[in-house]
Amino acid sequence: MPAPLRDVPIQAVDLIKSFEGIPDGDPSTVNIDPYLCPADVWTIGWGHAITEGGKQLKGSANRARAKAMFPGGITRPQAETLLRADLIPRAAVLSRLAKVALDDGQFGALISLLFNIGEGNLVASTLLRRLNQGEYAAAADQFLVWDKARVKGVLTSLAGLVRRRKAERAMFLQEDWRAAGSLGMVTRGRSVTLAVLPVPEAPEADRPESAKTAAKTVPKTAAKKAPRKTPETALETASTTTPKTVSKKATKPGAKKAAARKAPLMKKAPTMKKAATKAARKTAKKPA
Repeated sequence: MPAPLRDVPIQAVDLIKSFEGIPDGDPSTVNIDPYLCPADVWTIGWGHAITEGGKQLKGSANRARAKAMFPGGITRPQAETLLRADLIPRAAVLSRLAKVALDDGQFGALISLLFNIGEGNLVASTLLRRLNQGEYAAAADQFLVWDKARVKGVLTSLAGLVRRRKAERAMFLQEDWRAAGSLGMVTRGRSVTLAVLPVPEAPEADRPESAKTAAKTVPKTAAKKAPRKTPETALETASTTTPKTVSKKATKPGAKKAAARKAPLMKKAPTMKKAATKAARKTAKKPA
């Protein structure tokens, strides 16, 4: 019989609440209203993504639809109810992925990380591989590599993510996670003046091979097309180009002699001196 679903430790819920914050999309109202997170997803409470028909609502154009789903906003206790409900499927995912025994501190720290980076990133992570190999200390250190996110297109280490990763590592090692995280209110919301924490990007070692290859591949330079010749350039090219000489075929030795034998012998025309001598002889033989 399969084991019952494991409860998320209260300390993990407190850690998530401390770093996620609870921004209010409309501070002019009494309750907590939806807001756009840095991933451009409509969110309410502690990182609860608002969905419609199984799809996340995204973009400022869906503001009215997001508010219509929570017309009066939500109270703080309701926000915590949503957070705990969001953590139930994460607990099921973690129980499936982890192949080794975990105490409450380890389980809670991994739940917090999973809530922040997502299932796909955790599955591909070095952290999970080290954990399932029983290398708990090495797995603990791997929390710290998930501290970077894109800021204006540049991969940057963010102080808020650094503190969250330190807090999760401390919880994993049964240490004081509040002290390790130098806790102060941190939020991903846009409607408050506190630090904004985008979703962290996977470190290079944990990215899929296709992503690594794409990042390292230098695009091939296209072959330059030959410029189209104008009459002027054609004349210039013709004047500077040396014509190719046609090589003469080498004649085999003795070929000339054979040709001479085959050709008909031509009689040599008599010279003037010989012709005059013959005429004188004929004249001398005639009688006077």
